[in-house]
Amino acid sequence: MIESDLSGGLERYIGTTVRGLRLKQELTIADVSELSGISRGMLSKIENAQTATSLDTLSRLARALGISLTTLFRNYDVPGGGAQMVKRGEGMEVVRRGTKRGHTYHLLAYDQGPTKLFEPFLITMTDESEVFPTFEHPGTEFIYMLEGKIEYRHGQNTYILGPGDSLTFRGDVPHGPEKLIKCPIHFLSIIIYPATDK
Repeated sequence: MIESDLSGGLERYIGTTVRGLRLKQELTIADVSELSGISRGMLSKIENAQTATSLDTLSRLARALGISLTTLFRNYDVPGGGAQMVKRGEGMEVVRRGTKRGHTYHLLAYDQGPTKLFEPFLITMTDESEVFPTFEHPGTEFIYMLEGKIEYRHGQNTYILGPGDSLTFRGDVPHGPEKLIKCPIHFLSIIIYPATDK
């Protein structure tokens, strides 16, 4: 039962694809029949998903239509996808330890299931006088500067970051902004969490 359903789906896909390619090239069934050496009746049955076809027949059909077999099957059984898009300014604002006036986190992806794989934040800082705590968390963090200038601490080292600069570091070592040099500051922070054994 399952096999016939699958083959029926494949036959429909082949029929629809062949018809679409034929019409796009303004070819008649008679034209494709002559180019491929396949009878008109058989071509009609293929286009209407009324018959299964051999690989040899599909190969001749593909050649007649000027495409490869790979191209013929390019869109068959392709996963539907399910990307998550967050429009500009619509990232969920998150309160984190140390979030105060002039310091906002916008989470750019969420609802990732029971186990977090990563968290991408857009971080904005506007208050030059604010004192920031240090952070520690599992995994690796990647920072990419978009605007402004900041001195950022990781462990005992500090780094001056400006637009286009990036910094990657272990999250379990104390880290955080040390000094805001030029505001406003905008940077992307992506935390990648370690895989957990199930």
